[in-house]
Amino acid sequence: MTINQISIFIENRKNALSELTNVLATHNINIRAMSLADSSDFGIARLIVDNTEQVQAALERSHYIVKATPVIAVEIPDEAGSLNKILKLLADNGRNVEYMYGFTGRKSGSAYMIIRCTDIPETERVLEAARIRMIGQDDLAEI
Repeated sequence: MTINQISIFIENRKNALSELTNVLATHNINIRAMSLADSSDFGIARLIVDNTEQVQAALERSHYIVKATPVIAVEIPDEAGSLNKILKLLADNGRNVEYMYGFTGRKSGSAYMIIRCTDIPETERVLEAARIRMIGQDDLAEI
Protein backbone atom coordinates (compact mmCIF):
# COMPACT_ATOMS: atom_id res chain seq x y z
CA MET A 1 0.00 0.00 0.00
CA THR A 2 1.61 3.24 -1.11
CA ILE A 3 0.75 6.89 -1.20
CA ASN A 4 1.78 9.39 -3.82
CA GLN A 5 4.42 11.94 -3.00
CA ILE A 6 4.69 15.06 -5.12
CA SER A 7 8.25 16.21 -5.83
CA ILE A 8 8.66 19.77 -7.05
CA PHE A 9 11.89 21.20 -8.42
CA ILE A 10 12.38 24.80 -7.28
CA GLU A 11 15.15 27.28 -7.78
CA ASN A 12 17.37 27.91 -4.78
CA ARG A 13 16.66 31.64 -4.59
CA LYS A 14 14.97 34.17 -2.35
CA ASN A 15 11.15 33.80 -2.20
CA ALA A 16 11.03 30.59 -4.27
CA LEU A 17 9.55 28.53 -1.43
CA SER A 18 6.95 31.17 -0.54
CA GLU A 19 5.97 31.36 -4.22
CA LEU A 20 5.42 27.61 -4.21
CA THR A 21 3.32 27.66 -1.05
CA ASN A 22 1.35 30.61 -2.46
CA VAL A 23 0.27 28.46 -5.41
CA LEU A 24 -0.82 25.75 -2.98
CA ALA A 25 -2.68 28.23 -0.75
CA THR A 26 -4.41 29.81 -3.75
CA HIS A 27 -5.75 26.37 -4.70
CA ASN A 28 -6.75 25.60 -1.08
CA ILE A 29 -4.30 22.71 -0.86
CA ASN A 30 -3.36 21.47 2.60
CA ILE A 31 0.17 20.13 2.99
CA ARG A 32 0.11 17.02 5.21
CA ALA A 33 3.91 16.55 5.22
CA MET A 34 6.83 18.28 3.58
CA SER A 35 10.53 17.69 3.13
CA LEU A 36 12.92 20.13 1.52
CA ALA A 37 16.37 19.29 0.18
CA ASP A 38 18.59 21.74 -1.59
CA SER A 39 21.79 22.23 -3.50
CA SER A 40 23.43 25.47 -4.53
CA ASP A 41 21.19 25.85 -7.61
CA PHE A 42 17.90 24.11 -6.94
CA GLY A 43 15.80 22.40 -4.32
CA ILE A 44 13.38 19.52 -4.24
CA ALA A 45 10.25 19.96 -2.17
CA ARG A 46 8.56 16.67 -1.40
CA LEU A 47 4.91 16.92 -0.39
CA ILE A 48 2.26 14.60 0.92
CA VAL A 49 -1.20 15.94 0.13
CA ASP A 50 -4.70 14.49 0.06
CA ASN A 51 -5.30 14.96 -3.68
CA THR A 52 -2.11 14.48 -5.67
CA GLU A 53 -3.75 14.85 -9.08
CA GLN A 54 -5.18 18.28 -8.17
CA VAL A 55 -1.83 19.43 -6.78
CA GLN A 56 0.15 18.16 -9.73
CA ALA A 57 -2.16 19.90 -12.20
CA ALA A 58 -2.13 23.20 -10.28
CA LEU A 59 1.65 23.21 -10.06
CA GLU A 60 2.16 22.29 -13.70
CA ARG A 61 -0.17 25.15 -14.72
CA SER A 62 2.11 27.40 -12.67
CA HIS A 63 5.14 26.11 -14.65
CA TYR A 64 6.69 23.92 -11.96
CA ILE A 65 8.45 20.68 -12.82
CA VAL A 66 6.51 18.07 -10.84
CA LYS A 67 6.81 14.33 -10.41
CA ALA A 68 4.60 11.88 -8.51
CA THR A 69 6.45 9.08 -6.73
CA PRO A 70 5.04 6.15 -4.76
CA VAL A 71 6.25 6.03 -1.16
CA ILE A 72 5.36 3.95 1.87
CA ALA A 73 3.71 5.59 4.85
CA VAL A 74 3.72 3.72 8.14
CA GLU A 75 1.95 4.48 11.38
CA ILE A 76 4.13 4.18 14.45
CA PRO A 77 3.52 4.83 18.12
CA ASP A 78 4.60 8.36 19.01
CA GLU A 79 7.15 7.18 21.56
CA ALA A 80 10.90 6.72 21.87
CA GLY A 81 12.32 3.73 19.99
CA SER A 82 9.42 3.20 17.57
CA LEU A 83 11.28 4.41 14.52
CA ASN A 84 14.35 2.39 15.46
CA LYS A 85 12.29 -0.82 15.51
CA ILE A 86 11.06 -0.22 11.98
CA LEU A 87 14.47 0.77 10.64
CA LYS A 88 16.05 -2.29 12.27
CA LEU A 89 13.35 -4.50 10.74
CA LEU A 90 14.02 -3.04 7.30
CA ALA A 91 17.81 -3.33 7.68
CA ASP A 92 17.57 -6.92 8.93
CA ASN A 93 15.58 -7.73 5.80
CA GLY A 94 17.97 -6.08 3.37
CA ARG A 95 15.79 -3.04 2.67
CA ASN A 96 17.59 0.20 1.83
CA VAL A 97 15.95 3.46 2.94
CA GLU A 98 16.77 6.14 0.36
CA TYR A 99 15.13 8.92 2.39
CA MET A 100 12.37 9.46 4.89
CA TYR A 101 10.53 12.14 6.82
CA GLY A 102 7.75 12.20 9.34
CA PHE A 103 4.55 13.94 10.29
CA THR A 104 1.88 13.72 12.92
CA GLY A 105 -1.84 13.59 12.38
CA ARG A 106 -4.94 14.34 14.34
CA LYS A 107 -4.90 10.86 15.86
CA SER A 108 -3.36 11.10 19.30
CA GLY A 109 -0.47 8.82 20.12
CA SER A 110 0.56 8.10 16.54
CA ALA A 111 3.18 9.44 14.19
CA TYR A 112 3.65 8.67 10.52
CA MET A 113 6.85 8.10 8.59
CA ILE A 114 7.17 8.49 4.85
CA ILE A 115 9.73 5.98 3.61
CA ARG A 116 11.20 5.77 0.14
CA CYS A 117 12.89 2.41 -0.39
CA THR A 118 14.22 0.42 -3.27
CA ASP A 119 11.87 -2.41 -4.24
CA ILE A 120 8.63 -1.12 -2.72
CA PRO A 121 6.68 -4.41 -3.09
CA GLU A 122 9.32 -6.33 -1.12
CA THR A 123 9.46 -3.61 1.53
CA GLU A 124 5.68 -3.74 1.87
CA ARG A 125 5.86 -7.53 2.29
CA VAL A 126 8.40 -7.14 5.11
CA LEU A 127 6.26 -4.53 6.87
CA GLU A 128 3.05 -6.55 6.43
CA ALA A 129 4.71 -9.69 7.84
CA ALA A 130 5.72 -7.67 10.92
CA ARG A 131 2.17 -6.29 11.22
CA ILE A 132 3.34 -2.70 10.70
CA ARG A 133 0.34 -0.59 9.69
CA MET A 134 0.79 1.14 6.36
CA ILE A 135 -1.58 3.85 5.24
CA GLY A 136 -2.88 4.48 1.74
CA GLN A 137 -3.82 7.63 -0.12
CA ASP A 138 -7.45 7.35 1.00
CA ASP A 139 -6.39 7.11 4.65
CA LEU A 140 -4.79 10.57 4.63
CA ALA A 141 -8.11 12.37 5.08
CA GLU A 142 -8.82 10.37 8.24
CA ILE A 143 -5.52 10.81 10.07
